[in-house]
Amino acid sequence: MTKRTSAKYKIDRRMGENIWGRAKSPVNKREYGPGQHGQRRKNKLSDFGTQLRAKQKLKGYYGDLTEKQFRKIYGEAERVRGDTGEMLIGLLERRLDAVVYRAKLVPTIFAARQFVNHGHVSVNGKRVNIASYRVKEGDVVEVREKSKQLAIVIEALASGERDIPDYLEVDAGKKVVKFVRTPGLSDVPYPVQMEPNLIVEYYAKN
Repeated sequence: MTKRTSAKYKIDRRMGENIWGRAKSPVNKREYGPGQHGQRRKNKLSDFGTQLRAKQKLKGYYGDLTEKQFRKIYGEAERVRGDTGEMLIGLLERRLDAVVYRAKLVPTIFAARQFVNHGHVSVNGKRVNIASYRVKEGDVVEVREKSKQLAIVIEALASGERDIPDYLEVDAGKKVVKFVRTPGLSDVPYPVQMEPNLIVEYYAKN
């Protein structure tokens, strides 16, 4: 399991955006960055800075992935025919922890990673405890029987904080999710603008 080295709300403040759209985000109260120098006037970002920020934001959104993890996923997206940015989003959304989060089985992407790692989820009837496991179209993800009454699951499903996208079919009563299709950028309900095209530019130059 990847060790998360920064608190999730520090990521929000560092980006200056409420990247998960959560009501508790400190950005809702103050938009400047963390630390004693956070309120200094922001200089206009260079092209490199803008591209780097886009990469950091997307990495942070999916649970603060390490650069090694993210670069590997990007490399796979680059090898597939088609728009690399779109392919990158599709691969990220196929991660098992992302599917669990999108289906509202847990409240946050960080909780989703932990939920999967602790063995609460099965894919096509087989227990999977690897958060980065990549689901395929038609795969069925289910909360294991012994875990279906956990408070975290019941509360997350009852929350009105997020909507479930149409590339997932969710039976909230049975805690079952079907991954219908791989989404593109416009299909994913990001609370803030994600710009994978800038990430493609970043890796093209670095």
